[in-house]
Formats: sequence, structure tokens, C-alpha cells
Amino acid sequence: MKRQALLAGAVAVGLAFGSAVPVSAAPADAHISEISYPSNDADFVEIAAPAGTDLSGWTVGSVTRGGALNSDESIVTLPKGTVVGESGVHVVELPLTNSVNTGKAADGAYGASVFVVSAEGKLIDFKQIGGVVGGTGVTASQSSKLPAAGRGQQAEPTGAKASGRDQSIQLKCSSWKSGTPTPGSAPDPSTCDSPDSPEPTETSSPDPTDPSDPENPANLLPINTIQGNGEKSPYAGKTVTTTGVVTAAYPTGGLGGYYIQTEGTGGDNHDFAKGSHGVFVYSKDTVGQVKTGDNVEVTGSVSEYYGQTQIIVDDRGLKKLDAAAAAPKPYEGAFPEDPAEREALEGMLVQPSGDITVTDNYSTNVYGEIGLANGTDTLHQPTDVARPGSEEAQRIDAENKRKAYTLDDGGTADFFKTAKDTPLPYLSNDKPVRVGAKVTFTKPTVVGYSHDKYRLQPTGFLPDNDELTPASFENTRAGVPDVGGDMTLASFNVLNYFPTTGDTEPGCRAYTDREGNPVGANRCKPRGAYNQENFERQQTKIVAAINKLDASVVALEEVESSDKFGKERDWALSQLVKALNAAAGEDRWAFVPSPQTIPETGDDVIRTAFIYQRAEAKPVGDSAILDSPAFHNARAPLAQKFQAVGVKNPGASEFIAVMNHFKSKGSGKGPGNEDTGDGQGNSNADRVAQAKAVDAFAEEQKKSMGTKRVFILGDLNSYTKEDPMQVFYDAGYTEVGDHFGATPTYLFGGLTGSLDHVLASKEAMGTTTRAQSAVPAAPAGAVTGAATWNINSVESIALEYSRHNYNVTNLYQPDEFRSSDHDPLIVGISTGETPADEPSQEPSEEPSDQPSEDPSEQPSDEPGQEPSEEPSDKPTAGGSAAPSEAPADDGADSSPVAEAEDNDGAPGSSGSDSQASAAGDTGSPSSGGPGSAMPRTGTELTALGVGLALLAAGAATVPISRRRSQAQR
Repeated sequence: MKRQALLAGAVAVGLAFGSAVPVSAAPADAHISEISYPSNDADFVEIAAPAGTDLSGWTVGSVTRGGALNSDESIVTLPKGTVVGESGVHVVELPLTNSVNTGKAADGAYGASVFVVSAEGKLIDFKQIGGVVGGTGVTASQSSKLPAAGRGQQAEPTGAKASGRDQSIQLKCSSWKSGTPTPGSAPDPSTCDSPDSPEPTETSSPDPTDPSDPENPANLLPINTIQGNGEKSPYAGKTVTTTGVVTAAYPTGGLGGYYIQTEGTGGDNHDFAKGSHGVFVYSKDTVGQVKTGDNVEVTGSVSEYYGQTQIIVDDRGLKKLDAAAAAPKPYEGAFPEDPAEREALEGMLVQPSGDITVTDNYSTNVYGEIGLANGTDTLHQPTDVARPGSEEAQRIDAENKRKAYTLDDGGTADFFKTAKDTPLPYLSNDKPVRVGAKVTFTKPTVVGYSHDKYRLQPTGFLPDNDELTPASFENTRAGVPDVGGDMTLASFNVLNYFPTTGDTEPGCRAYTDREGNPVGANRCKPRGAYNQENFERQQTKIVAAINKLDASVVALEEVESSDKFGKERDWALSQLVKALNAAAGEDRWAFVPSPQTIPETGDDVIRTAFIYQRAEAKPVGDSAILDSPAFHNARAPLAQKFQAVGVKNPGASEFIAVMNHFKSKGSGKGPGNEDTGDGQGNSNADRVAQAKAVDAFAEEQKKSMGTKRVFILGDLNSYTKEDPMQVFYDAGYTEVGDHFGATPTYLFGGLTGSLDHVLASKEAMGTTTRAQSAVPAAPAGAVTGAATWNINSVESIALEYSRHNYNVTNLYQPDEFRSSDHDPLIVGISTGETPADEPSQEPSEEPSDQPSEDPSEQPSDEPGQEPSEEPSDKPTAGGSAAPSEAPADDGADSSPVAEAEDNDGAPGSSGSDSQASAAGDTGSPSSGGPGSAMPRTGTELTALGVGLALLAAGAATVPISRRRSQAQR
């Protein structure tokens, strides 16, 4: 059984793309039959109804003990074609509140309640976890987010609570009881005939039937017969006996079973039409008795667990066979993208070959899993490369879903909570696992399926069997990319840089490490580190990144606005400059002071700011802040004119930089701000209004500051092809990163895209728009190149200061990697004084016929700070959840994502107010694939040509690209 229920957001996408939801009559006997709530990512609701019942358009949701939705993810509309199968039940996965409370809202101890509403709007069932049977239940609120049929209705208490995280509550014989979860399996009505009949458990299996076939006395079934050719086994709920060779075993790590595969099967000659020859055996009773290579016979009950076929075997169901068996072979071709072919490999050994790329590492430090895709490129946000709602965006979305799969660790351990003292698999400082990196499989894995993903499982739990690590990863780290020019401008989101720490605010709680030490501020007014020790860790990484970036002017987002803490507004900014200069060993950096007048609109606890290198640039005149109602929910834009230092005609190099931090995608109010499902998220109308206000503001600054060379830059919380960006394109601006093939700046949901942008006016780009392989010589003030320095978004969040000592494998290092969640974007600008190539007195060597390296293509889309963290693919063990990678919503733009009611918080970290991703190796021509190699500016070939020409003429020195040499520092 592969998951068919889609979360509301996904359904919205389907509706936007034109799918219709049918209406079907609801049978009178439809009801909720099971509720499981161990953690958001493993929760499910089971609906019982006659086989064939059309559930298209039905709504399933969960309300908290207060009667409100737990989160937007806690309500699901079932898509067209959802039908109850032969089992008589249908499973819907959605997050539930797992707390239980006693109070006035209901009788007894009570918790979340679950409702089901038919497509006609009829309330089918409304059950409450806990409470008193026959007593008062929780009353649903009147919220417009709830179906009309459920508003104000009272839930029926079940009187049952799960006795542990490995239990659910189930309707058995007209009463609710706690038991081992059985998703997709209806209770056997025959067991209700006798009140004294023992209740079957998940691990029990009846004795095999008497032999009836003289040629097959044990009634053995081949594994591929048990698996069948569909997503669900035709033998689900039945007892079977089969044989196979053990290919993987998991006595530790939580899987509690082993895989077996029919002897001699597999290899590259595998016949997909005949189905899979492997299957998972769930058996905590016998897993310790087997090892890889054992030939075994197992007897047990077939079931579907989160979409994976398994045989449940008790201590009587395993028989070791003495006969020698031919070892199964791993399938070694490219991992299929056809779902049917993937299903035909479920449970079998595979060792994929061909080009494979890391597409996601966000949950590697939590669940030990890594997102993969075939090919040399990452998976892109659709609206980063195509207009929202277009056929092209739909095609990319479908392709992403088809291509994605996961490399797992052979377990269900939560390294962020219950397994903090168990070393993390895969991750290390000397061998980083970066999004965009090439993957090479060196050992076999087994194809598993759970939580909507095909998973390649190593043949043992990796923390206990490091030698079984099945793959290696290319190290794509690189230095700052060369963008040409002799002056540079960069945009950098510094992840809630708050020198004012959480411990200075009364009542501020902290996210704590594995030893209980505070690390990050937990939903406090100061949004960064909790104390000075952790702030210094954060600052060290930011300082290392900015000094190595070495840009002439750096525009910053998410800097503390210190006047909100009783200090001068620029105090935090001055602290950053002091730290930068101390690390540089010279008075290199300065900051642009705030203007005298600060508008109230857009004046948040985080702000934008400019810093610059004194020897290369200087501000001209005062800065200006836009006062516009469009920024009632975002940070007000900041404008400043700069010019080069130490050039003959500084006025010719002048430009205006307008720094921005638009409203996030995670929430929105008012017309046009709801998430329509086209990929742009919430608050799109507000961001469009903000873009229009910035365009007008830039026009005003052109007049008041006296130049038409304008750069609009910052975290616009919009992917490259979305509506707010179109405002700037229509006004004549060029997205410089997109033009020069810069890699994405952000990662969200396993998809890469750029939320961070630099847009140049026609005058700033130059009179003639240069190709991606621009030469360094250009008119004064003109752009020479642009690139992303992928030091953050592609790295594991485990490297962040906010994850210091969260696991026994402590990956924090005082370097630039994962200094933030956004990557800096850097642009080269000419002062007009860099000499262009001139003909030499005598001819030099023959010119090369070889063109410069092709520029990389650009990537793709999607949204930000959802109120709840992005759902994990594995169940959690409870406690505080890992913070979301999505940028925080406004009001808490860089704080950890707000958790739903009744859930503990998570360690603060990447709460930037946005969401996107960076992929590929910056500046590494060997990384390959579209968007992976950084564009070359032609500097090396040009410099060589100039050098040879001048040397022939007797010149002593040759100035190249930038006047200053980073090597001298």
C-alpha cells in the first residue's frame, strides 16, 4: 500500500493543475477504526467502510484538546480516485496531537480528536482520544479552517489512550483498546463472537495449514507470488510460508527484522514483470537468530506497513535450512524511476550505478537519511525555473516526484532525540555530504519503502556496522568563485545575528543540547544564540565566511535591530564589524550608519544593513529607508550609494544598492495571500506589492542620489520565475545570478532554488548585456559576473552552531561552512580602469580555438516558514522536534519554527524568513551537470593574453581582475 492521501497543500496543487474531486454517497456504516499518534511523522487515521467505497473529496482532520486544528497539515482532502480496498479500510496519514490533558473542556483525561466528513459535507465520525465513554467530549471550534459540518460539534470520547509510542487505539468488538498498530488491516469480526477470545497481536502468526499438495508439503509460496505485481500483496491478512536467503538483518536500530530474497535471483537480468523476489520479515523474536547468508523458511501473516509488504513472524515461525542456497545477486543498473519497476525491486538487493546526485541532507542529522536522484543535477523548485502554474512547472514537479528516492541508515533511530549518544552515520567534516555531490555506491543495499519514499537500506544498522556504509560522496567544497571586476557586491543572510542573547531576556527558554546545556533561544525576542558561549560559536562562523568572501560591499539580512533592546540601533552591526576587523588583523571593515529617521512600518527586531571594505568602497551621502505600508509585515528596504576608492574617476563607478528582506511564504492574511497551490506559497500578493514599492523607491533614489546604476538585492522570498520577480523584470531589471548561471542559494524540501537575488538596472548591467562568460574589462559600474558561494544551503544543518553537541558526533567547526542557511551571492563590478586586452607590439602565440567553459544553467523553486516543521519521513520518539529548514514566519523570522500546540520546541537554528536551496559545487568545473559548474569570467585567459603582450613589450607588471590580491591577506 503506497500512501494515497495527500496533505492539503498537495491537494491544492492538484486543484490548481485542474484535477476535479468527485462526490460520492457516504455509506451508513463508515467509521473511524484506528488512530495512531506516536509522532507527527508516523501518525495515521484508519477509516473502515465497505470495499469499493469512493472516498474522493472526503475530509479527514484532527483538532487539539482545545478544538482547533493542530496545524494546516492536520487536515487532509482525499484526492480523486481514493477508494476503499478489499481490506475494508483506508489509511490516511496526517499529524495528530499526542498530548493528553485533564480539564474543563471534556470529561476525564483527553487529547486530540479526529473527524471524517464526506464529500457531501456530512459528518461521518468524530472520535476523541481518551476521555470518558459516554461523557462530554471536546467541542470543535467555529474556525473557518474546519469543515462546516464539524464546527461546534462534540467529539465522542473513546476512553482509550495508546499505552506507548509503539501502540495505537483501535475499535475492536465495539470498544476502543490500545494495541500494536495494524494500518490497512481490519479487525477480524469472528473474534467478537466469544468475549474470552484472545486478541491477536501484530507479532502473532497462526500455525501453517495442513499439507495438501504432495509436491509442496509445506505449502510454500514463492516470494514474488506473495509480493504480487501491484502495490499491495494479494495475500495481505493471510498466513504464508516461504523460503529465502537472508540479505540484511537489523537486530539493532529499530527495524526489528530482516530481508530475505529467493535464492539465486537478482542481478541485471531481473525480470521486472515477474515482481519482487525479496520481502521484509518483521520479527523481533527471531531477528537475533539470523545473519546475512542464512537460508531460512518463515511462516507468518502478510501485512502492509506504511506501504511495504512484510511477513510478521513470531518465535515459532522461523526455521533454518541446512541445504545450501545460491546467494542472491544485487541489481546493479540505474535505480528505476518508474514506480512499477521500483515496486518490482522492493525487498531485493540493489547496488545502483550511473550518475546519482545528493538532493537533500536536511534530516541526515536526525534520521540518518539522504535524498538522492539519478542524474548530475539536483531537484529544482518548479517556480525557480518556470512560471507558477505553467505546464513546465507541472512537468518539473512531476519529474521531481518521480526521480526522488532516499538512502537510509538501516534503522529508525532519532539521533536528535532518543539516540543522541549514538554516532551519526554518513556525516563527517573531512568527508561532507553536500547537496549536489556525486554519489557512488560501493556496497549492496536493499530496497525498502515507508513514509511515501523508496529507501535504499544498508544491510545493517550503520552506527553499529560502519563497514556496511554503502556509498561514498564527492567533496564539492570550493573557494570563493571568481566573478571578475575590480569591485564586488554581495548579499548575505546571516541567520539571526543577535549579540543580545536569550539569557538576557527574563523568561526566555533555551533549546538544549544532549547534555542539557542551552544553545539557542527558544521563541524569544532575541532570536539567535541563548548565551555568549554559543553566540561566539555563531559569530566565528559568520566572520570566517564574510572575511573569506572578501566582497567590497556586503548587504546583510537578519541582523539584530539593537534599538529594540535599549541600545543604539547599530550596536549589533558595530559588534560584527569589530569581530571582522579583529579576525582580519586590520581596520578593514566599516558599516553604513542608520539614517536619522527610521519609519515605524517595517521596523522589525531583525533588519538589513551594509558593511564595506574601506580600501575598496565608500558610501556617498546618507542611507535611506523606505516608508511604505507595503512593508507592514516585512523589513523596510535600505538604500545606499557607493563608489570605488583609489580610482581616477570614482564618480564613474558609483552605484545604488537597495537591500531587501520580503515577507516569507509561510503565512498570509488578506486577498491574494492564501496559498493557491501554484508553488508561490502564502503572501504572494504582499510580496508583489513590496516589489512594486521597491521599484518606485529605486526610481526615487536614482533621482535623489544622482545615478541610474541600481542593484536591488536581498532575500526576496520569491523564486526566480515568481510574480514578485516579474515586477522587476517588467521594469527592465536583470536577475544577475540567473543571467550568469549562478547556482541556487537555498534548499527546501529536497528542492533547490534561489530566494536571494541581485537585480541590476540596464545601466548597471552595462550598455551591452554581456554573455555569461564575460570578460573583466567593462564600462565603469557595469557587471562583469555573478556566482553563488555554496557554503551553507548545501551543507548539513548538523554543522550549524545551533546543533553544537546535539549528537555525540559533534560536527561544529569554526569555519565558514553552514554559517547560515542561505548562501551568499556575489557580483563583480568594473570601475572602468581595468585595462582591456590591447594588441601587443609583436604577435603573441597563436590564439586558442578553444572557447571558455560553458556557464552552468540555473535551478528552481518554492516556499518558506511553514508554521510546523517539514514532516520527517520517519517516526520520532517524542520530545521536542527538529527545527524546520523552512524560513521562519514574520514575527519570528529566524527563530525556530513555531511548533503546533502540545508539542515541545526544537533547537533554534535555521529560522531564516525564507525557503529555497543551493545545489552544486560553486566554481568546480568537475562537478558536472546543469547548474553545477560556476561560470568562468574569462579572467584567466584574458590575463594570460595581456601578460604575454605586455611582457613582449617589456612591461614589468600586469594588473589583472581586481586591484587587490587576496593572497596578500
